[in-house]
Amino acid sequence: MAKYEGIWPVAPVSFNDDGSVDFDGMRRILDCMIDQGVDGICILANFSEQFLISDAEREALTRVSLEHVAGRVPVIVTISHYATPIVVERAQLAKDLGAAMVMMMPPYHGALLKGTAEQTFEQFARVGDVGIPIMIQDAPLSGVDLPVPLLVRMAREIEMVKLFKIECPRAANKLRALIAEGGDAIEGPFDGEEAITLLADLDAGATGTMTSAMIPDQIKPVLTHWKAGDRAAATAAYARILPAVNHENRQCGFLSAKAVMVEGGVIKSEFSRHPIPALHPATRAMLMDLVRPLDPVALRWGK
Repeated sequence: MAKYEGIWPVAPVSFNDDGSVDFDGMRRILDCMIDQGVDGICILANFSEQFLISDAEREALTRVSLEHVAGRVPVIVTISHYATPIVVERAQLAKDLGAAMVMMMPPYHGALLKGTAEQTFEQFARVGDVGIPIMIQDAPLSGVDLPVPLLVRMAREIEMVKLFKIECPRAANKLRALIAEGGDAIEGPFDGEEAITLLADLDAGATGTMTSAMIPDQIKPVLTHWKAGDRAAATAAYARILPAVNHENRQCGFLSAKAVMVEGGVIKSEFSRHPIPALHPATRAMLMDLVRPLDPVALRWGK
């Protein structure tokens, strides 16, 4: 790919009601996502509940996902960890199993253990030595500041740094500055946060988005119209899906995609491990009220 673009959603992890990983459900999720017309898939991200799975489960999910997708679409494997040797090991496994790229946040562990700018650069450089393209995830969850000059330096000095998922406050401003200062070194400026700021981010120069797996088939037309230069159609397509995206982003989080997939017969359970509470019934009901009129693939895939 000369340029990274399109919609690359995050795959949720399917659990059984007893809390064990449902690997068959995981395969069905991946098949559903491919049928949604996605341009790529990200696994083991925050919206995959990566903070609720064991190291052994992470490795098993990586293997199962890459083997099952089998090159039908590119797969990004999230590898974030505070310890650089562990991040490098995860990157090597992803490369060995055929991942298209890896995604990682800067090193952090809680509120007080955060990598400095130089430590962050060094960790990404070590992963770059593995020889697999890297997406930098600039997310508030890490609490690590990634100023534009640092991102541009990484893009220019670390060959494998290709993509940037910007989901900090005022993402459009940062994307615009990143593209202006980084030029051709910024090969894939993406946004995230379920596409809650997608229209502004496209206007700032984003070429792609990493949403959830809830309604990517309904979000993709926004990008298609925008790329074709039809701003009015893109705006109309965005207005159509925004209430559902807003409810997901502000009320439901990563539980939304699984709730829709249960309704659509993709998976059997929307279970999430403690201490994550289940969706409130009223919140879930409103989610379905907002999603059903959109007629997304996930809501009818398994029926």
